[in-house]
Amino acid sequence: MRRLAVTALLTAATLVAATACGGNSSNTSPTQAAPGQPDKVAAGVIAIVDVAPIYLGKQKGFFSSRNIDLSLETSQGGAAIVPGVVSGQFQFGFSNMTSLILAKSRGLPIKVVANGVASTGKDGADFSAVLVKGDSPIQSAKDLAGKKVAVNTLKNIGDTTVRASVRKAGGDPSGIQFVELGFPDQPAALAAGRVDAIWVVEPFVTAAKAQGARVVASNYVDAAADLTVATYFTSQELIAKNPDLVKRFKEAMAESLAYASSHPDEVRQIITTYTQITADVTAKITLPAWPAEVNKASVQTLTDLAVQDKLLDKAPALDDLIP
Repeated sequence: MRRLAVTALLTAATLVAATACGGNSSNTSPTQAAPGQPDKVAAGVIAIVDVAPIYLGKQKGFFSSRNIDLSLETSQGGAAIVPGVVSGQFQFGFSNMTSLILAKSRGLPIKVVANGVASTGKDGADFSAVLVKGDSPIQSAKDLAGKKVAVNTLKNIGDTTVRASVRKAGGDPSGIQFVELGFPDQPAALAAGRVDAIWVVEPFVTAAKAQGARVVASNYVDAAADLTVATYFTSQELIAKNPDLVKRFKEAMAESLAYASSHPDEVRQIITTYTQITADVTAKITLPAWPAEVNKASVQTLTDLAVQDKLLDKAPALDDLIP
C-alpha cells in the first residue's frame, strides 16, 4: 500500500510539473476594452502552488470588483514570462526574484508591483528543501560540500540558496557539482543514487519524503529571514501609460494574498482547479507564506548571492526594480 501511495503522489507531482512547463500558454494579446467595459488584463503565471492567491482572488471577485477582467495564462517559467511582459503579451507576470534581478541587470524595463510568495521561515517546515536518501551519510548542509546536487535550473535561485545553506552550516560550497534536472525526475534520481542530494519545492518535497528521503536543509530559510521568493511585476511602459490599472491590480493582489493567508483550506482546494494535483496530495503539502509586502532586505540578500556566485558582475539598483 505504501508503494501505491508513493506512486500516486509522484504521478500527481509530475502532472503539475508538466502543466507548469508547457502547452497552455497563449501568444495572443488581450483585446482593448470598449469604453465603459472592464480592462482586459492577461497575467503570465506558472501552474504551481505558489500562485494560488491570484487564482483565488479571481474566483472571489477581487479583480472584477476593481474593473479588471483577468485572464491567467500559464507559461513555462519566469524566463518566458519576462519577455512576454516587456513585449505587451502579458500586462503582468509572476517570476522568482533571482530571474527578475538578472533581467533587470540586463537592462530590461520591468518593475515589481506586488508580492508573490515567500518562505515560511521555518527550518524543516518550508515548501522548499534539500533532501538526501534516508541512509545517506550526509547529515547537514555542511556535508554537501563536494557532492552532486540536483537543481531544476542552473545559475538561478536554487543553486545560490543551496550554497547559502552550505555556508551557513560552515561548509565550502565551491566544490558542489550542480546537475540540472527537472523537479519530477529528482526523487527517482536520488533513490537510484545518481545524485547525492536534490533541491525541490512542493509537491516534490512531499513526494521525496514519501520515498524515504529526509530533509538536510531548508535553503530558502537559510538564505534569508522570511525570504521573498517571487513577485508579480509589470513593464515600465504600462506603469507610465496606465498607472491607475497598475494601482487597481496591486490592490486586488493585496486582497488576494491576505485572503489566501487566512484561508488555507480554500487555497488547497483552488490548487486542484488549475493543476492536476489531487485533493489528497494538497492535503499533505506544506504551503508557502503569502505576506502583503516584499521583504526588500531578503531580495538584497538574493542580489548579493547572485554577485557572490558570479551569476552577474554588478548588482542592479533595487530601487529601480522594487518601488
